[in-house]
Amino acid sequence: MYISIGNDMAVRSSSVIGIFDLDNTTVTQRGREFLEKAERVGQVVPCDDLPKSYILTAEYGLSKVYLTPYNAQTLEKRF
Repeated sequence: MYISIGNDMAVRSSSVIGIFDLDNTTVTQRGREFLEKAERVGQVVPCDDLPKSYILTAEYGLSKVYLTPYNAQTLEKRF
């Protein structure tokens, strides 16, 4: 099953590791470091609008961070 995450994108539900709120996770040093490292390595898939949350996925040994304009609660309901 696929889940729509906005911007005409969808991810496979079985590959989702977690859904995280940007406001809560970027407060900590560890959260900021994680996102900065993912961006340096090229694992971040940006969105066109202002991102409110991100989805961490792993598929075929590759991890990706999808920024999405939806909040985490909305994405959780789609599961």
